[in-house]
Amino acid sequence: MKRCIPILLVCALFATVITGCSNSGEGSELPHIGVAIYKYGDTFMKGVRKSIKTNAEGRAKVEIVDSQNSQLTQNDKVDMFIMNKTKALLINPVDRTGAGINIEKAKTADIPVVFLNREPLADDMKKWDKVYYVGAKAEESGTMSGEIIADYWKSHPEADKNKDGVLQYVMLKGEPGHQDAELRTKYSIEAIEAAGIKVEKVAEDSAYWDRVKGQEKMATFLELKGGNIEAVLANNDDMALGAIDALKDAGYFKGDKYMPVVGVDAMDPAIEALEEGTMLGTVLNDANTQGKAALLLATLLANGEIPTKEKVGFDITDNQYVWIQYKKITKENIDEAK
Repeated sequence: MKRCIPILLVCALFATVITGCSNSGEGSELPHIGVAIYKYGDTFMKGVRKSIKTNAEGRAKVEIVDSQNSQLTQNDKVDMFIMNKTKALLINPVDRTGAGINIEKAKTADIPVVFLNREPLADDMKKWDKVYYVGAKAEESGTMSGEIIADYWKSHPEADKNKDGVLQYVMLKGEPGHQDAELRTKYSIEAIEAAGIKVEKVAEDSAYWDRVKGQEKMATFLELKGGNIEAVLANNDDMALGAIDALKDAGYFKGDKYMPVVGVDAMDPAIEALEEGTMLGTVLNDANTQGKAALLLATLLANGEIPTKEKVGFDITDNQYVWIQYKKITKENIDEAK
């Protein structure tokens, strides 16, 4: 029995060594990244969330929360992430003007932050060198939307219903003061005018990126101005699809009764509308690539690394910005959006 004791001790020590090695591996656990989305119900952000989850596999542990379209709620979520000592923050702001307070909190806690899809004010971005932004330039999408309408107008003389040589249009805006809404609205009309087409705004209203609100606003436009409308521009696909719903109720897309409708995002429901011929065109706002770039950037920062083009796989402009390109999508190149 006495001779067995040393053997048992050796076995115990061996087991301890093995266990110790296993525990030391805990230090290499995936970094925890807190992700705050402005609103889960947004169709585009659903695609971004899916991309973040997919690209996080094997790279990071992500905790994604819904800010419920409330900046106060988002601020509370960020506080929770900071209290839980997450290694990086990935924020899709409810209000771009409210990003500054979360940058200051993150800086105080020394937790890097990546903003996504809604660009903070330039002055806020300059507050810290561990702040980044991933998104697309809204003016590009506006220009492309206008170009799709201009191309249709020039190739379809019947689009000028009253034969006055002027394109009468209605505009569905995302929300008042929102950077993307303002830029998409402005640049889409400038692109039509740059093509040598005279325009007249028949009506404009905010539908807050929402399909149901888009349908309600379009139904009102048709009731008040129906015979004068020759084109519909919407700041995103959900509102464009809402407009199409209202147009269908009014008898459009049957026979030769047609209305050109353009959106932005190129999400699945919009692609279906393109295939059925009820949507003229959209602009690919690449949710998958935006989610991937933001996740890779946040992971590098969470691991204490300095992001570079070689590491993240995307150009980094001014050491803080990753810009994802838009692309025009019509029925002719629909496969490029799938």
